[in-house]
Amino acid sequence: MARLLLTLIMSLVLLPALAGCSQGTNEPEDPPPLSDRALKAVIKEPGASREKLARAIDDLFAEDMGETRAVIVMKGGRIVAERYAQGYHENTRFVGWSMAKSVTGVMIGMLVSDGRLRLDETAPVPAWQRPGDPRGEITLRQLLQMRSGLRHSEAIEPIYESDEVRMLFLDGRDNMARYAEDQPLEAEPGRKFEYSSATSVILADLAARVLTPAPDPESRRNAVADYLRTRLFEPAGMKSMLPEFDRSGTLVGGSLIHGTARDWAKFGEFLRNKGSVKGAQIMPRQWIDFMVTPSPREAQYGAQIWLNRKATNGDSSLFPDRGPKDLFACIGHLGQYVLVSPSRGITVVRLGKTQDDKGGRVVDGLADVVALYR
Repeated sequence: MARLLLTLIMSLVLLPALAGCSQGTNEPEDPPPLSDRALKAVIKEPGASREKLARAIDDLFAEDMGETRAVIVMKGGRIVAERYAQGYHENTRFVGWSMAKSVTGVMIGMLVSDGRLRLDETAPVPAWQRPGDPRGEITLRQLLQMRSGLRHSEAIEPIYESDEVRMLFLDGRDNMARYAEDQPLEAEPGRKFEYSSATSVILADLAARVLTPAPDPESRRNAVADYLRTRLFEPAGMKSMLPEFDRSGTLVGGSLIHGTARDWAKFGEFLRNKGSVKGAQIMPRQWIDFMVTPSPREAQYGAQIWLNRKATNGDSSLFPDRGPKDLFACIGHLGQYVLVSPSRGITVVRLGKTQDDKGGRVVDGLADVVALYR
């Protein structure tokens, strides 16, 4: 009897310890160790936890992110992390898709500073200048802020009826500016935000018109290409940048500019430093301020660039609940991103191919990278 009583007492004494062991098995396991490749992608002192940064970048290359092809993180003007998927490297040119809009926005700003275009005057589109044409009221500012009022449907189904697809690949492909400028008004100019790749092509057409009086495609193409090269790409060190033009010689300013990941990062740094490169001011700081000022009709959009603000209409494209308010981004189709935060001194580039159903994961992954810098 005494032996049985002792056994019962010992069981009661050990019960909490056994219970604790049982609960311990349900605790989350430590994350798997990082590969040498993941760690080597990050310098020893990146301005944040090296291991956490390497892990956040590693997560961006996971299968559930679609296909990440390149990631670059810059802090304080230097590359602190750089990684590529197999088959890609520092000399690979990547298409920016709609990140081209931000390049177009900078080009227009330079033309405004040159006195060749005026922000609050009627956009000089010849087809709109006929007496009684209400499109003659559209200003350059309204085009830049995607509130021209022109009829447009972006990324709709069926895809072949989407205006940017028709303009780029179907009936508008030979003269994209004419396709875009022929659209009627669907709203009073300035009253409605409508994201539109066609609008950026109109801006590119205006650039060609003021840079050369010649109407032939070769003259238009050369004038814009030379202007971009001498005024932006070469001064900013973006020597890989390759713009595309349609058959009429118009820059495809809403979609088709190619460049290496490093050069896209340099563009982000150019914006972060408000148009300054190594102390040289190559465009007015006030223009970058204008680009990152919210449009009157959409808080998360500036002038040809996205802002980390809650959307006035629909869902936010970035992460306003997690990231700094001053963060802005060039965003392109299939998950192209150049993120810039002046307050945190960072530029983050992600290039790849991710379908829309996985796009939210990429945004969350980029938010994780930004969150490491305070």
